[in-house]
Amino acid sequence: LQCTYIEIEQVPKTHAVVLSRPSWLWGAEMGANEHGVCVANEAVLTREPASESEALLGMDLVRLGLERGATAKEALNVIVALLEEHGQGGNYYEDGSSCHTFQSAFLIVDRNEAWILETSGKYWAAEKITEGVKCICNQLSLTTKIDAEHPELRNYVRSQGWWNGDSDFNFSEVFSLADDHLACCSGRESLEKQGGDVSAQAMIDVLRDKDSGVCVDSESFLTTASIVSVLPQDPSFPCVHYFTGTPDPSRSIFKPFIFVDDVKLVPKVQSPSFGNDDPAKKIPRFQEKPDRRHELYKAHEWARALLENDQDKGQKLMRIMLDLEKQGLEAMEDILTRTEVLDP
Repeated sequence: LQCTYIEIEQVPKTHAVVLSRPSWLWGAEMGANEHGVCVANEAVLTREPASESEALLGMDLVRLGLERGATAKEALNVIVALLEEHGQGGNYYEDGSSCHTFQSAFLIVDRNEAWILETSGKYWAAEKITEGVKCICNQLSLTTKIDAEHPELRNYVRSQGWWNGDSDFNFSEVFSLADDHLACCSGRESLEKQGGDVSAQAMIDVLRDKDSGVCVDSESFLTTASIVSVLPQDPSFPCVHYFTGTPDPSRSIFKPFIFVDDVKLVPKVQSPSFGNDDPAKKIPRFQEKPDRRHELYKAHEWARALLENDQDKGQKLMRIMLDLEKQGLEAMEDILTRTEVLDP
């Protein structure tokens, strides 16, 4: 199986997946599979420099966890086993001038449980989440509540002189740079305000919140894409996954997806393929940057220009877009509150 940089052994069976992925690589930032497992990746920095040697990217591990795990715990086991066997490393950016490397944190969820998995090299720790609100961000967040870990984790950090073995083992304190392990999630407060009732619309509103810092649109950084997944605990109801597929959720619309038999690909959201001529595949890599925009992205760029340059037309367009989104949300809500089983 050819991943972004390396080949690994394929398994006999994989699950159907839907992915939000940077167009130049094989893996995904986030996605879901047909069993209602959702995985998302966040780049983190630790006191241990990430490897520049090409291995699996955190985004490859997202896709592999979804393709091979029918539950959140299975997906977690897949990811840590592949970390042990192949390691993580390589350039996270389509940039031939320098190598940008990171460690990985993962949010792994199914209909019944959720896990936070944080890594440094091949070493890792995980916390099982059963209630409340939990976020991952660009800093480590796991502290002393660890429900699973690499078998050699504590011996390794002792050997590095990072932990003496006498105090409580705090993963983020041990592995973080300086005070990076302090509370970092800008979305937690917004979510906690919702109480126990976090609807799809409430989640979309949180992801669009620029004041809190969840949604970013600056000269140096842009929220590239967003997903909201609704995972009913009753397995007779389908999971619903809302994708933007375009940058900045405050001016994108969330479009619903449900797994059914014979899902048809949507060409308008498929980036062009360059085959073996792709600069991401040729050595040395990234010597040029091809136009990877898909049709939806191009339309979105046009809409963005209209929003910025013609206030009246821009506001009218935004109302049309949000009305389309509302129709999708209402249609999915109807499906999720029906008493009869959905005909795919």
